Amino acid sequence: MSKPTSKRPFIHPEGWRFAIIFFIISIFLSFVSIVISIIGYLLTIFTLWFFRDPERNTPIDQNLIISSADGKVCLIDEAYPPEEISINQNKMKRICVFMNVFNVHINRSPVSGTVKNIVYKEGKFLNASLDKASEKNERSSLIISSDNGPEIIVVQIAGLIARRILGFISNNHNLLQGERFGLIRFGSRVDIYMPLDAVTKCSVGDKVIAGESMLASFK
Repeated sequence: MSKPTSKRPFIHPEGWRFAIIFFIISIFLSFVSIVISIIGYLLTIFTLWFFRDPERNTPIDQNLIISSADGKVCLIDEAYPPEEISINQNKMKRICVFMNVFNVHINRSPVSGTVKNIVYKEGKFLNASLDKASEKNERSSLIISSDNGPEIIVVQIAGLIARRILGFISNNHNLLQGERFGLIRFGSRVDIYMPLDAVTKCSVGDKVIAGESMLASFK
């Protein structure tokens, strides 16, 4: 069984601001060079495409841990959560999803639960596909107390081109599985930390869809 997430405009409002800027610049450029102005119009269209926010059908199963991002699974390992998070620093299973500039960049909750804390940390803007990006890059960590019991940590990591992480929610927000909670502008990555005994349902290299694809399940 599955349920559709709440309906919204296909283009996220954040995208219109950038698209309008590119469009206005393109108009002025048309008086200088038609070729350059065409590039500007193409960037306008690409910007709207980048900020698309399609509907998703999220499985109704509290035992599942769903992908928070569209993209490719680039790493599955065991790691400590980000050091700035004030929780018990035990190793957890980590599944990382890399988003390129052509993926949808709206991030969704992997489980239903309550937001215990949101922790932001400044950092570098290395290529998000690199392992060290988890430690070095700018990031925002979302700690969710899942309805199933265990805590899940979702870390939004800025990438080489990304320069801002946007959040839609605040502490104590009750998230539904598959609910939108934020976005990252342009190429980036999302790491999901879960209990060590979680059963992996994906493999490195798999293409996944936020709000739909199964990453793992609680044991």
